[in-house]
Amino acid sequence: MSLELVAVKIGSTMPVPLPVILLGVTALARLLGVVGVPALDSWHDAARVGVAVLFLLTASGRIIPRVRQDLERMVPPRLPRADLLVAGTGILEVAGAIGLLVPATAPAAAICLGLLTLALTPANISAARRGVLFSGKPATPIGRRLAEQALYLAALAAIVWLPY
Repeated sequence: MSLELVAVKIGSTMPVPLPVILLGVTALARLLGVVGVPALDSWHDAARVGVAVLFLLTASGRIIPRVRQDLERMVPPRLPRADLLVAGTGILEVAGAIGLLVPATAPAAAICLGLLTLALTPANISAARRGVLFSGKPATPIGRRLAEQALYLAALAAIVWLPY
């Protein structure tokens, strides 16, 4: 899953971990709601924006050849056509992110992205166990990866259950 892209490089600064991006974008969106942006007038709306940005960032890795190759290596060897699986999950991530931004489809999109996250967690675990390298660095350790996945799932659950 592209959530293995654990950090986004901003300019020449240090990479920013995806959980920090999720929390930061959500907080910024909520702050904009507090100062008067009606579309971001609740934590529910802010969470939708934060999670949408998260999944758009992870999906964007599929168009960067080096990242795409790393993601393909992450796919367990017993599964066929890693290239198609990586491309397919990217399409699902983009569709889900767009769905999160539409209030009427946000709960369904959050559920689908949650299921996708759960379905792809074994690939994250497999990559860590197999010692797959990403940009020359080891895969995220399993404990940290599971904590990150839990954060993403909690944010998706909040979108489903928080009031609008």
